[in-house]
Amino acid sequence: MNSPKPSGAQTAASELELAQQLATQLAIKPNDWHRLNRNRKVRAQEQAAAALVYLLKDQPDEALSRLQQAVGWLDQSLTAPPCPTHGEKRQSTD
Repeated sequence: MNSPKPSGAQTAASELELAQQLATQLAIKPNDWHRLNRNRKVRAQEQAAAALVYLLKDQPDEALSRLQQAVGWLDQSLTAPPCPTHGEKRQSTD
């Protein structure tokens, strides 16, 4: 017995759901932020997964932006800014 084939809309929805699950899984969790925020592979994976979600939502400009960020992490043209809550606080000596 053959199972019915999903329609185009059902396939697109399931592809989007899968991409969203992947993006959620690859996103850096708050507890891991300080340990992983400068890890180039992790950041590139996070951005590439987000790009796929935007592409499947038919938002190519957002997808392109995320893909460019992923490339920036991989080619080392992008770096993480220092954490604003843990940076050095300089006090004026004037």
